[in-house]
Amino acid sequence: MALLEVVGIGKHFRGLRALHDVSFSIPQGAIHAMIGPNGAGKTTCFNVVAGVYKPDGGSIRFDGKPIAGLRPDQICRAGIGRTFQVVKPFPGLSVLDNVVVGALNASASVAQARKEAMRVLELLHLADKAKHPAASLTLPERKRVEVARAMATGPKLLLLDEVMAGLRPTEVDEMVAVFRRVNQETGLTILLIEHVMRAVMALAQHIVVLHYGEKIAEGAPQEVVKDPKVLECYLGEEAL
Repeated sequence: MALLEVVGIGKHFRGLRALHDVSFSIPQGAIHAMIGPNGAGKTTCFNVVAGVYKPDGGSIRFDGKPIAGLRPDQICRAGIGRTFQVVKPFPGLSVLDNVVVGALNASASVAQARKEAMRVLELLHLADKAKHPAASLTLPERKRVEVARAMATGPKLLLLDEVMAGLRPTEVDEMVAVFRRVNQETGLTILLIEHVMRAVMALAQHIVVLHYGEKIAEGAPQEVVKDPKVLECYLGEEAL
């Protein structure tokens, strides 16, 4: 049974068709990726799943229950955590307190939230920065705080929106290792939007490709990267 099942969703913004008849599913415990050129509709798809936008059509089921049209806080409590492309930690709070904000979603007390936040910071190699103000962090560190805050909400499904962008190859490899370990040890299901194909090929078991708001390809990474349509609209362009 799929943990997330998206069937025929569409989304328009006035005259702009952002998504059209997009369908995909993610099994429990899997790592999937969504790729495509800028403007393909990937983040809009995330926003529809996460409750930022209500789909104009289609259905979304998570853990067997319909979630289309629920508010973002309701979807978060249902078990979907997500990151954002533009990372915006609370600059005046410490790194630990930034993550505590996320951990309060699934914690019975502030003390429990702080314990969970610290556990996640250790997992992401940020424990030594716990007391530092978030404003003092580098971009790669802020991205890891963004991931930590999402993970601390206690999700069953983690939506990662370009968390590798701007990272050096060694930092990408570190993040890939973290996500792989978390997936293997906890069974956390992951869907990532990513332009860094190094990370996509290392992590994803299955890829969905969007172009102009439509799904143009889907399958195993080794198959998708050889698809002529994908090479023409995305991978060929990226290689230039």
